[in-house]
Amino acid sequence: MNKAVQALQVVGAVRVRVVRAVLCRVRAARRDAGMVTSEYAVGIIAAVAFAAVLYKVVTSGQVQAELQQIVGRALNGGA
Repeated sequence: MNKAVQALQVVGAVRVRVVRAVLCRVRAARRDAGMVTSEYAVGIIAAVAFAAVLYKVVTSGQVQAELQQIVGRALNGGA
C-alpha cells in the first residue's frame, strides 16, 4: 500500500508540473498579444506608405509614358 501511495504522489507531482508549465505558456502568450497587434499596425503603416510612394512613381508623367509605350508595343505584336 505504501508504494501505491508513493506512486500516486509522483503522478500528482507530475500533473502539477505539467499544469504549471501550461499556465506559464498561456501567460506568456497573453503578454505577447499586445505586441503582435502593434507589429501588425506598424506593418500596415509601412505597406500604406510604400503603396503611396509606388502610386506617385507610377502616376508620374515619365513613367506613365513608358508604361503606355510598353503596352502599345505589346498590343502591336512587339514591333
